[in-house]
Amino acid sequence: MNSSLHPEPQNITVGQLIARYLEACGVRAAFGVVSIHNLPILDAFFQRKDLPSGIRFVPSRGEAGACNMADAYARVSQTLGVFATSTGTGAGNAAGALVEAMTAGTPMIHLTGQIDSDFVDKDFGFIHEAPDQLGMLKSVSKAAYRIRTAQSALSILKEATRVAFTAPCGPVSIEIPIDVQKSLLQAPHVSDLLPPHAAVVTPNEEVLNAMAERLLQAKRPVLWLGGGARGASKAVMRFVKMGWTIVTSVQGRGVVSEDTPGVLGSFNSQRPIEAFYESCDAFVAVGTRLRSNETLRYQLKLPKAHFRIDANALAQGRGYASELFLHGDATLSLNALADRLEHRSQIDPQLILDAQAAKASAIALMNHDLGPYHLLKDEVSRVFKDDLLWVRDITLSNSMWGNRAPFFTQPTQGVHALGGGIGQGLSMSIGAEVANQTHQLKANTLALMGDGGFMLNVGELACAVQERANVVMLVMNDGGYGVIKNIQDDLYGSRHGYVDLVNPSFEVLCASLGVSYLSMKDATSCAAVLHEAKALQQKGVGPVVIEVDMKTWGPFNTKFAGPPLKKAH
Repeated sequence: MNSSLHPEPQNITVGQLIARYLEACGVRAAFGVVSIHNLPILDAFFQRKDLPSGIRFVPSRGEAGACNMADAYARVSQTLGVFATSTGTGAGNAAGALVEAMTAGTPMIHLTGQIDSDFVDKDFGFIHEAPDQLGMLKSVSKAAYRIRTAQSALSILKEATRVAFTAPCGPVSIEIPIDVQKSLLQAPHVSDLLPPHAAVVTPNEEVLNAMAERLLQAKRPVLWLGGGARGASKAVMRFVKMGWTIVTSVQGRGVVSEDTPGVLGSFNSQRPIEAFYESCDAFVAVGTRLRSNETLRYQLKLPKAHFRIDANALAQGRGYASELFLHGDATLSLNALADRLEHRSQIDPQLILDAQAAKASAIALMNHDLGPYHLLKDEVSRVFKDDLLWVRDITLSNSMWGNRAPFFTQPTQGVHALGGGIGQGLSMSIGAEVANQTHQLKANTLALMGDGGFMLNVGELACAVQERANVVMLVMNDGGYGVIKNIQDDLYGSRHGYVDLVNPSFEVLCASLGVSYLSMKDATSCAAVLHEAKALQQKGVGPVVIEVDMKTWGPFNTKFAGPPLKKAH
């Protein structure tokens, strides 16, 4: 389009301002449900969609799905996630998904409507009115703002973006009354639309020096990386070259390629790994909360010399006490620490070999626990290899192997429901694939989910069809909530109440939507079915559903009954 033939108007609506500002932020796609109370914003997206900077808007089937899509999009693309909802019930529908984004630390903007300014907070029973909607949004967002006038819109948008990207990152909600969305203001200069830079926490030199002096005494150090270290790959490689062992949380996977010698990946609490920790003499946790489900409810034995680095000052002392705490950005802190350690450290060369042996033992234990399902795990790795976007829901198979395999080579490969909610994987896989398409990542999106989670948000399968989201969906069908059933076996006398599910014929369901369907009846069909699914995916046919019939496959060798706990010896 020739801009000289179509000059920008001097006066624009707040809705149009929002579209232009998000374009300036580098947003290429947004998600949401169209409503009477967000039409000025979405109409602006629609009018500008064919511009080189235009935003692709993905109409989800529900607000929760939209939020999960934006969350996954942001994690994969490493840009700002954006989604739009209506006011009242529509905004409330996104609450659980906002909690997930908060847990994951995803930078996002939630645009929600509000009724006319004259009636806000007056409890008149105005259509779509919700009591204290802003208070609700504050409770499930990092921050929440209301744009009260057209003149304040740009400053609030900028502040919301700054807050979203300031560590610890998170979703920020912006509530805009419908009359304000329609209000006119003078179009700002292009340069005024540039987003602000989030402040980066510079580490304290004295603490750095003290930490370095203590670590120079270490011969067998371990670096544990969380999601806060996802941008610090180059800095971490300096520690790899010094001979350190690297372990990650599930959210920190891929900061360093998991096939690197000495990198344990997210095998962080298995018995062979805990035994390995006992041989180590220093432990540095970076950008991680050392969450309960990855530390045996904070009972995992870690090396006594314990240090912590985090951009969030409130991380000090959480879960585990640390000898020294360094408040700082992960990249800045690790580079500064490496400057002080390189060419001075005396790392035991046996450390890497011992780490490799511990990881091999952990993998062997996992394979034993999986029984026939280790073949599925292995074939996923072989068929999809390094070009994989691996999206997982909370399901039995993910807890047992999806959180650790296949191996990642970069931190943007993995998206999972970190907060523990089921049913989010389907929507997240769409967001991941939209990021794949709009940012031309040339990856293959594969999603792992259970039958219960799949059905919880099955309406978004129609969104996947509409958007030609080329996602292969592995649906592990055991006809119920498998993890809960195992907990009932362990703790509730095998009383299986409320865990058996009635499912549709997934083949017929897929046929009704024009979705390609494949069945994986047993382990012998793994390779053939996965290759067929990948071939369909690469043809761009849209979503492909693979139903894994767990009743014909049989049980795992070991029951998983919730996050592991420390066992008494």
